[in-house]
Amino acid sequence: MPIHHHAGKPARPEDRINIGRLVSDYFLLTPDVNIVEQKVSFGTSGHRGGATKLSFNEHHILAICQAVAEYRQTHNFEGPLFLGKDTHALSEPAFASAISVLIANNIPVIIQADEGFTPTPVISRLIISYNKEHAAQADGLIITPSHNPPTDGGIKYNPPHGGPAEGDITKLIEQRANDILAGGLKDVLTLPFPQALKSPLLKKQDFVEFYVSQLDQVIDMAAIAKSGVTIGVDPLGGSGIHYWPVIAKKYGINIEIVNPVVDASFAFMPLDKDGKIRMDCSSPYAMAGLIAMKDKFDISVGNDPDFDRHGIVTKTGGLMNPNHYLAVAIHYLMTHRDWPKDCKIGKTLVSSSLIDRVANYIDRPLAEVPVGFKWFVDGLHDSSYAFGGEESAGASFLARDGSCWTTDKDGFIMALLAAEILAVTGKDPHQHYLALAEKLGEPCYGRVEAVANLKQKSVLTKLSPDVISVDVLAGEKIEQILSHAPGNNAAIGGLKVVTKNGWFAARPSGTEDIYKIYAESFLNKEHLQNIIKEAQEIVDTAFKQAGL
Repeated sequence: MPIHHHAGKPARPEDRINIGRLVSDYFLLTPDVNIVEQKVSFGTSGHRGGATKLSFNEHHILAICQAVAEYRQTHNFEGPLFLGKDTHALSEPAFASAISVLIANNIPVIIQADEGFTPTPVISRLIISYNKEHAAQADGLIITPSHNPPTDGGIKYNPPHGGPAEGDITKLIEQRANDILAGGLKDVLTLPFPQALKSPLLKKQDFVEFYVSQLDQVIDMAAIAKSGVTIGVDPLGGSGIHYWPVIAKKYGINIEIVNPVVDASFAFMPLDKDGKIRMDCSSPYAMAGLIAMKDKFDISVGNDPDFDRHGIVTKTGGLMNPNHYLAVAIHYLMTHRDWPKDCKIGKTLVSSSLIDRVANYIDRPLAEVPVGFKWFVDGLHDSSYAFGGEESAGASFLARDGSCWTTDKDGFIMALLAAEILAVTGKDPHQHYLALAEKLGEPCYGRVEAVANLKQKSVLTKLSPDVISVDVLAGEKIEQILSHAPGNNAAIGGLKVVTKNGWFAARPSGTEDIYKIYAESFLNKEHLQNIIKEAQEIVDTAFKQAGL
């Protein structure tokens, strides 16, 4: 996709959404379950869609929450359900819809004390902490479409392990929700929202104090405070905006919030690469405002609306490539934490092979899994994984004592870790990356996207090694053709081809109508472009063979 001519520049009046119309469409438009695009569909991180497109409406939330209520009952989850929401316009009405259904189903629900916003990692931490101390198991729902544009809404379910639900769980919820939709919502139990708010089943808790008070269990907050490191924070209008001032005050850290605005239209955002408003903290276009301030702070950080992703900006290098920061974070943690030597480093198969080289260099086991943070959940939960990270700037890791911190991506700790690295070592993460690249090789990483319909995405999902009719990729002998991840033998929903100094992976997006080709070379940019070109030819051939 070409870079939009307005990418990185302030949003224009015509880029802003009509929030009133969007919310009206949420309540007034009725999806048709016979149309695939209007059904409930759980991708890599919950169900997402738009109200005007009839892919995220009140009917979807009522059906999904009823399906979750029934799933809880079937599995005897008798603890509370922690419910959170982000700052997207559709999150507020969806939050009300969810409470109406959950309370009607006699589920104890706990929300933020002021009915405010709650980041994804906070819900994960709440579930894990509660279930350590109670026999009756808790779970959670987070209403968020992550970094998606302001028009979108989303909802994801975290079962009692605290992380994203596994595919077999989301499939059950998805199927039941679509059955409920097909039945005209007759199986949905609801209470009027004002009545549900007054129910004794609905309780409120100060999630901010709960989470912030425990941060020193996972990050060396004292080292950051002692060093005087200055941190610039752009919450990108997201759900963690009220957490940062509390963090600064509690731990005596020099934090400045450069953008304190919450605006459901996200009109303050620079446009992303495709000219859309998108709160992608790994994008140099969306992060243009913070990048421009890089010399003002020792470390600058940004997060997406539900705070499960991180963007790291340094004085020495600007916005870090997410893969570069993952490699640095892994190297630092594994050499500065007293964790068991057999704890695994988890990475998705489209993350940089620099991580593989780091793991080999420090002699730690590596597990490469398919795309999706759900593949790290069990390992983080039982502490057999020290770290789990994916190329899209999402990661989490163990507490300092080796216990489980979260089983979902945590943008707070990844942001604060950058400050800890500088405080403890005197070098920022970009400087550490340069040192690693000098020792282990400098990767050239690329990702290209193209529009793909449901049939094309289905073809990509089912690609098998036999579609590769050549034994050379970009001038190098092909060493591996993978349709299953080596770390757990799970299907990758696409294909990965590996040579000595490069690789590519092709897979459909789980959240947008596109497919992606990821590629990397340890030789040069020309080699990278050759890999991408030949990868696109392979995908095009697969489409032609399928008659598309």
